[in-house]
Amino acid sequence: MKKILVTGANGQLGLCFQELSKLHATIQFVFHSSKQLDITNKGLVQNTFQISKFDYCINCAAYTAVDLAESEKEKAKEVNVLGAKNLAEACKENDVILIQISTDFVFDGKSNIPYTEKDATNPLSVYGETKLEGELVVKNTLDKYFILRTSWLYSEYANNFMKTMLRLGSERNELGIISDQIGSPTYAKDLAKSILKIIISSSNEYGIYHYSNEGVASWYDFAKAIFDISNTGININAIPSVAYPTPAARPHYSVLDKSKIKSKLDIEIPYWRDSLKEAISIME
Repeated sequence: MKKILVTGANGQLGLCFQELSKLHATIQFVFHSSKQLDITNKGLVQNTFQISKFDYCINCAAYTAVDLAESEKEKAKEVNVLGAKNLAEACKENDVILIQISTDFVFDGKSNIPYTEKDATNPLSVYGETKLEGELVVKNTLDKYFILRTSWLYSEYANNFMKTMLRLGSERNELGIISDQIGSPTYAKDLAKSILKIIISSSNEYGIYHYSNEGVASWYDFAKAIFDISNTGININAIPSVAYPTPAARPHYSVLDKSKIKSKLDIEIPYWRDSLKEAISIME
């Protein structure tokens, strides 16, 4: 029986793993929220790994407040870099495979074709910088790791764009949504299922992989789909990024090329709109 430690277990991806764990009786899951296991505390991390013999650690713990990170750089670095380092070192000492979640924000968005794992990184924000540094720490510490870069995560859990739009759709008659940032919405449960498939397969094809749902959308397209699928009557207007300035710069184009994860790890990826329908049906 494989034993898996999931950190950051009360975030949206962690909660997806908690739900899916009920379907996997042959896997023993140990869930630790950020309060139960502060990954920035090296001694606590080492102690956790020494007490239990894990086969995998899925690191869902992260500082993800993109705009706030611009003014809380040290806090973001502590979780996204030092936390990743502590886990990577504990995984190395205890022969545990680390699955690290990363982001499309490691890219600058100046491409116009989907980013592959080999493309040059150039983050525009503190959040992107710290997540990239976290990747490098994992790569430099471990041989046995999977780094999964993903984008635009949403689910029925925690705070995310889909839930915000559903709430605003019930409160307002009109919204302006950015139309010049292009990416791929990703249902967190699809990502969690794919990670579990990698674990169940016992793959040793370690390295960096891209995972997002299939298809391409702007935030405007994403919002329109949310309102269409949920039958929410609201007027939405397409606006440029300059009309909605934020502390952190976002990549204008961050579509990820998923060829590698599909070919090397035999992962099938649903179309984003199909997954959105599933998520909204659960919310209703």
